Amino acid sequence: MKMAMAGLYKRVLPSPPAVDFASSDGKQLFIEAIQNGTMEGFYRLISYFQTQSEPAYCGLASLSMVLNALAIDPGRKWKGPWRWFDESMLDCCEPLEKVKEKGISFGKLVCLAYCAGAKVEAFHSNQKTLDDFRNFVVRCSTSDDCHMISSYHRATFKQTGTGHFSPIGGYHAGRDMALILDVARFKYPPHWVPLTLLWEAMDNVDEATGQLRGFMLISRPHRDPGLLYTLSCKHESWVRVAKYLMDDISNLMKSEDLKDVHKVLSAVFSSLPSNFGEFIKWIAEVRRREDGGQNLSQEEKGRLALKEEVLKQVQETGLFKHVASFLSSVNSCCRNILALSHENNLPDIAAGVCCQGAELLAGKFGSSESYCCRETCVTTLKANGDKPITLVSGTVVNGSSEQGVDVLVPSGPKKLNCCGSSATCCIGMYPAGNDVLTALLLALPPETWSGIKDEKLLHEINSLVSTKNLPTLLQEEVLHLRRQLHLLKKCQENKVDEDLGAPLC
Repeated sequence: MKMAMAGLYKRVLPSPPAVDFASSDGKQLFIEAIQNGTMEGFYRLISYFQTQSEPAYCGLASLSMVLNALAIDPGRKWKGPWRWFDESMLDCCEPLEKVKEKGISFGKLVCLAYCAGAKVEAFHSNQKTLDDFRNFVVRCSTSDDCHMISSYHRATFKQTGTGHFSPIGGYHAGRDMALILDVARFKYPPHWVPLTLLWEAMDNVDEATGQLRGFMLISRPHRDPGLLYTLSCKHESWVRVAKYLMDDISNLMKSEDLKDVHKVLSAVFSSLPSNFGEFIKWIAEVRRREDGGQNLSQEEKGRLALKEEVLKQVQETGLFKHVASFLSSVNSCCRNILALSHENNLPDIAAGVCCQGAELLAGKFGSSESYCCRETCVTTLKANGDKPITLVSGTVVNGSSEQGVDVLVPSGPKKLNCCGSSATCCIGMYPAGNDVLTALLLALPPETWSGIKDEKLLHEINSLVSTKNLPTLLQEEVLHLRRQLHLLKKCQENKVDEDLGAPLC
């Protein structure tokens, strides 16, 4: 005979110090706060309020709730045709299995928010005062374009449990109370708490990191970053690649006798770690074939136009010309470079993208199921007098099922001769090895090159990689990649919780 398993149905909210949102007192606080204009952020948050799907997913649930409230487009499908943030998609800074077991640190949640495309300002409690915190709460509560996530210890409120994340939904100025929209709704309902007590709950050391807890302000950037390129840590080699880019290249510049730009590029590229191509990706626009037909939506046209502009601006840089020239001259000893440059074959690239797209559309990205692209076809789509669009159609097979997938490919302003076999083939037609490498070199920290001994060469390299004179769109793209690289390196060193005083923008 099986014994009944013990279980818990919610917890009684300790009150005081908290006030249940649905209680008569909680309702009165809500009404008064609305009248005073400090509940403006509440409406969007409550529209996307969710319950964490795992006991340790409070950080992921809080972040996906805020990202959806800010209407930030994840740029990839959640399920079916829908692009939507879900906890399962927030895995770029920490494996989901690890988060499921141990939760996520404050710093790595900041990293996730940034990689997801948000503008983030994050502070440990020792970096601001109580009055500063109150001003930030008021700022987010009187606007719907900024939301706050607090990292606090439950024991301060006499609640069970330890560290927890939840969004702040509003503020009552008269009684100096904040509304916590607790994402562990299976445990506690939304509740008001004294702001001074919330500050005390944040001024508490997280034993996992040795850092104080804190709060982050998350808002929507004036445009979505990472339009064309992004860094990926899906492949296990990302740690080695990040170290190479952030540490080893700088050491190479100091140790080698470099005389010209070609020698600098040779030093950088000849030692590239294996699977380097898995680290930086260009972002493709993928859709079900039956969803698109022969027409593009205005949103698709807009996103594609921005990608094409970024691609054009990369190809107009002086650095790109050096990279393209170097890649066209590499020989068989540089296997990693050749492997990357040979990936410029559009149908081959698109076959892989179609398989990933089919996984995303099925809501099974990263699953163990096998997806195979049986065939691809490169065509030109032109409708309603618009400029031609390069469209790669693929038929993806998974067991007995088939899925037609389209990839919309950004095109540059020109098409060069594609009859040759060199790495410069089809420059301008779509993102390829030359421009991906150019973007990544631009994103490296400026101090990377400081060890070059030849003063004239150092000046030339600094001029080529400088972001100061880049067009605004490309400058933002490069700085986004640079910040991604910095945060991923911090993740790799387990130092991401340090130095959060500066806005992550």
